[in-house]
Amino acid sequence: MRVTSFTGLTAAELDTWLALRAANPALDSPYFHPGFSAAVHAGGQAVHVAVGGGHGVPTVFLPHHREGRLLRPVGWPGADFQGPILAAGTAFRPLDLLGGGAGGYAFDHLVAEAPGFERWVVSRRPSPYVDVTGGLTGYLGRASRSGKDNMGQARRRAAKAERELGTVKFVADSADAADLARVIELKRAQYAATGARDYFAEPGRIRLLESLLATRDPDFGGVLSTLHAGPRLLAAHFGLRSGGVLHWWFPVYDPEFARLSPGWILLRELVAAAPGLGIARIDLGRGEDEYKRRAKTGETVVCQGIVTRNPVRRAAASALVQARAVARSVRARRNR
Repeated sequence: MRVTSFTGLTAAELDTWLALRAANPALDSPYFHPGFSAAVHAGGQAVHVAVGGGHGVPTVFLPHHREGRLLRPVGWPGADFQGPILAAGTAFRPLDLLGGGAGGYAFDHLVAEAPGFERWVVSRRPSPYVDVTGGLTGYLGRASRSGKDNMGQARRRAAKAERELGTVKFVADSADAADLARVIELKRAQYAATGARDYFAEPGRIRLLESLLATRDPDFGGVLSTLHAGPRLLAAHFGLRSGGVLHWWFPVYDPEFARLSPGWILLRELVAAAPGLGIARIDLGRGEDEYKRRAKTGETVVCQGIVTRNPVRRAAASALVQARAVARSVRARRNR
C-alpha cells in the first residue's frame, strides 16, 4: 500500500473511491464518502489515505490520521463508522497499514463487515438506527411500543409548547449559520455539565461543521434541523447526509425546556419529514442511550480494537475497553 495526503489523490482515484463505495452496501454511511475526508482535511486535521491495489488500479482506500506511530480513522474522535473503502467481498490485510513506521491502527467504530479485522477486535457494541421509510406512518408501523408511546407524547408536548411559548416551527434542512452556532454553544454547555471532553475545544472542528453546513449536495453534506417555539430554539440537530442515509451526529436541546422533551418533538418531526428529504434511514450512532433504545427500529454492530504487532499494546487496549465497559455497566445500574 502507498500512503498519500488526501489532496494527493487524483480525480480518477476519487472516482474509483466513489465506485467502490457504491458497490458495497455496508459503506452507505456518510462517513465513507470522500466528501467527509475532504471536509475534515480542509478543517485543519490532516488526512492521509492508504491506497492499495495492483497494476495501477486502486481496490482499497483507507483515510486516516497519524499521531506519532499510531493511526486513527478519519474524523476521529467524531467518526461513528470506520473501515476501509473497498468492494464487497474484497480481501484486506490490516497489517499492511503498518508500513512507514506506523505501529498500530486503533479503531472504535469499525463496521462489523470490514474484512480481515476479526483477530484485532476486542469488543463489539450496538449502533441503533431508525428505518424512516414511509415517514411517520411507516415508522409507527415498525416501532417498538416505547417508540410509539414517545412519539405520541411528543405530539402532545408540541401542542403544549405552542400554547405556552408561541408558534412551533420545524425546519428540516436549515442553512442558518446562527442556529448552527447555537447548536455548538448548547453542545459545549452539555459537555461542561456532564464532564465530557469538549469536542469543539479545537477550532478546526467548528470550521468543519460550518463547512459541512455550506455543502448543499444531496450526495453528501451537512443537515441542520431546528425546532423553534416562538423566538426560542428548543432543540436542534446537526448531522451528515449521503443519499438516503442521515447520520444523527450532534443533537441538542435547551435545558430550560427539558420538561417538554423537545428532543423527541424534533425527532418526530424529522421522521415525518424524511420522505421529502429522500431519507430512508437515520443512523443514531453507537451507544446505549435510553432514547436510542426506545426510538430504534434495528441496530448494527461496530467494533473496537487495534491492529498491531505489539502484544503489550493490544493487551493494554483490551484492558482499557473492558474497564470502560465496567464503568458503563455501573452507570446503567445507578440510573435504574
